[in-house]
Amino acid sequence: MLHADSARNRLTGIGLISLTYLCFTLLDGSAKWLVQSVPVLMVVWLRFLTQTILASALLFPIRGMALVRTRHLRWHLARGLMFVAMTGMNFWALQYLQLTVTASIFFLAPILVALASAPLLGEKLDARRWAAILIGFGGVLVIVRPGSESFHPAMLLSMVNAVLYAVFNMMTRKLAAYDPPETIQFLPAVVACVVLAPFALSTWQSPPGWFEWLLLCLMGVFGGTGHYLLAMAHRYAPASTLAPFLYQQILYMALFGYLVFGSVPDKEVWIGAAIVIASGLYLFSRERRGR
Repeated sequence: MLHADSARNRLTGIGLISLTYLCFTLLDGSAKWLVQSVPVLMVVWLRFLTQTILASALLFPIRGMALVRTRHLRWHLARGLMFVAMTGMNFWALQYLQLTVTASIFFLAPILVALASAPLLGEKLDARRWAAILIGFGGVLVIVRPGSESFHPAMLLSMVNAVLYAVFNMMTRKLAAYDPPETIQFLPAVVACVVLAPFALSTWQSPPGWFEWLLLCLMGVFGGTGHYLLAMAHRYAPASTLAPFLYQQILYMALFGYLVFGSVPDKEVWIGAAIVIASGLYLFSRERRGR
């Protein structure tokens, strides 16, 4: 692992994480376009299939069988199943919600990690941290607005997805102490591809045209590249340095949604996103000072 104590390494990590979230925005944007005409199950499976093919072609010549060698296969299997659930729920929600809405709700994940760190890692949450966590949940309620006309049940899927991602992220941190980042990113995609294959093939529906096929292939590129860049970023800079840059994705999502789908988030979404982001940034700053 590279040392992350120099300003140059930190800037490199920040640059890589910025490209990471640009890739994830393109992934979600492509998925939102595709699920309008292609069944969600097909989109999810082909996303993992293309990523697996791409990663195999790039990594096996370099890593060989070491790419899939691990002593923690059960953890990787669990992460692969979670990968399936998270991607499926996210793509399903994108059929009905704006990109900025799903992204804003997703920002709940770092707050959930802070909340889970108390019982799982033995960390103590002081009154300020509890206040930031509760305010962050309040920001999500501003976005979701339960009981209002703006509420859509798909928002609940995004909230469950954020919970799963928080657990997924903590499992990733645990595995990072034992397995290389290439293995950590590759095995879940393979598991997801194998698990979904019989269901996708039994209900196969060909995409309507060449553009849909192109997007399906590019999804694997965006997903695989994004996860690889994410792993590389953490080699150059610590998580506490990189974590705040998660929130630049809301800008990417808003711009992509406007240019491609003509969607403009309402003020409640921006207000709720600002509350969630402020809460998350405060928790990150408290964690950094604590360390």
